[in-house]
Amino acid sequence: MPMQQSFRELGQNQAAYAIAQAILEGFNKHYRIFRETSRAAKERFENQDWAAVQQASKERIQFYDKRVVEGVERLEKEFGAGSLVDTAWRQIKLHYIGLLTYHKQPELAETYFNSVSCKILHRTYFHNNFIFVRPAVSTDDIESDPPSYRYYYPGKAGLRDALIQLIRDYDLKPLFADLPRDMRYVLKACRQHFQRPLYLEANHQIQVLSSLLYRNKGAYIVGKFINGNNEHPFAVPILYDNTGKLYLDTILLKQDHLNILFSSSRAYFMADVEVPSVYVQFLSSMLPSKPKWELYTLLGWQKHGKNLFYRDFLHHLKHSSDDFVIAPGIKGLVMLVFTLPSFPYVFKVIKDVFPPSKEVDRQTVKERYQLVKYHDRVGRMADTLEYSDVAFPKDRFTPELLKEVRREIPSQLEEEGDTLFIKHLYIERRLHPLNMYLGKANDEEIRHALFEYGNAIKQLATANIFPGDLLYKNFGLTRYKRVVFYDYDEIEYLTNCNFRKMPQARTEEDELSAEPWYSVGTHDIFPEEFENFLLTDPRVKKHFYHYHKDLLDPEYWKAIQQHIMAGQVEDVFPYPASLRFCNMFR
Repeated sequence: MPMQQSFRELGQNQAAYAIAQAILEGFNKHYRIFRETSRAAKERFENQDWAAVQQASKERIQFYDKRVVEGVERLEKEFGAGSLVDTAWRQIKLHYIGLLTYHKQPELAETYFNSVSCKILHRTYFHNNFIFVRPAVSTDDIESDPPSYRYYYPGKAGLRDALIQLIRDYDLKPLFADLPRDMRYVLKACRQHFQRPLYLEANHQIQVLSSLLYRNKGAYIVGKFINGNNEHPFAVPILYDNTGKLYLDTILLKQDHLNILFSSSRAYFMADVEVPSVYVQFLSSMLPSKPKWELYTLLGWQKHGKNLFYRDFLHHLKHSSDDFVIAPGIKGLVMLVFTLPSFPYVFKVIKDVFPPSKEVDRQTVKERYQLVKYHDRVGRMADTLEYSDVAFPKDRFTPELLKEVRREIPSQLEEEGDTLFIKHLYIERRLHPLNMYLGKANDEEIRHALFEYGNAIKQLATANIFPGDLLYKNFGLTRYKRVVFYDYDEIEYLTNCNFRKMPQARTEEDELSAEPWYSVGTHDIFPEEFENFLLTDPRVKKHFYHYHKDLLDPEYWKAIQQHIMAGQVEDVFPYPASLRFCNMFR
């Protein structure tokens, strides 16, 4: 029914209500499919179907955009939504708020409303009268049935028995290889971690999320020990041994280790969640340094995470006065990168023109960033938030930066009065560029950084990712001194690469030639050449040779390719190997 006819026959108010219902139906369909896929993670884990795990993770990321497109098409077809007047959108939003009164996921439904509306509205309408710039429905008192987390009381049955019952309540079908042994390790690790003597208060309990959190080849028990007014968060990874039986690999008790486990540089967890806000509130109590946008994102609700991040950004802009500046470090050939010193993120915009040495175009760069979005980042690739039509106050850009954006990205820039609009950009957490770090580091710091750098490359390789450009400037250190890759314009699937040994020179002229005398294909890579541009500093070379000399051997890379093509999914542990029980207690 055309919109004009709807308003004439139903009246504007009834039509607005019908549109609000249609939008909510689109969201409910999305969340039903999202939850079904997340719930099935338990079965995939029990069946050890790792290929299905990877496929489901990729497909789940795509669900949201598909439902938004469907929602927009329905509004256009049934209501002619593009011709709606301002008062109609205000009414639609008010009716939508009313429909969310008893909803279990109102905050996610508000974000879906925004996504659909912003596909229809011009950016001049992106304010709180038409979309949810601020939340309208509180999530504070929403309850889940059954509850989102469970309680256990060690004072009644003893800590060991309480933990065993906790594990059994997850009802995993495969058998544990030796649960009593694993429990001894858990108790021993707890005794080493907590100060002695430990006095148990009346309020002594264990709380755990009702669903295991699944990612890759692991399932994670996530909870906290509570003793009086003190809370001690923990996570326990459950893995498979070589015989196909389960075991507890470790217990993570330190805040830094938990923060790394729940890092935004990893792919999203899966869990059967009815009320997202309760899970996020629980995780927030465990990880107080992590903003809520990041917690929503790590559970797979990345669009709502983006929404919350942007609210945080607007809040920070309002409560700061420093200027946006060109990001420190070597300027990129493909990306213009700037930052706000008081805000720990960088803003990256694809340049209009690339130098001849870069054999890519804008679309290729966007596709490679999209690849990272859908791929398992194994804790070694920075998460990237992608935005369109982002408004910046012009007077907060330094003259140098303003000149740079006008010169490098004119096609992506619009200026309206005191506001700059950037049509398309990426936002990433600001890292300490590895090349800058190595330039000022002492020998021990260089040793650790090179150990991390090589591990980052190797772990990316097991996930079928070759960074393309291995220069240190494309890697950065996190606040936990982990090395992460963040420059994606030359990224490639490892299985697409052709790793070759350097041909022997046939003549003296060949050896002295400035250009290769042998043929080089587009995907040909000569690992032996890495030494020429990575290991010019003797201090760096010493530690690289000690830990990662195998990266210079083509056969190393070919072996990984063979494993990937054979369908093998390698273990990548999101915590130090020294914490694994097999290394701590055996």
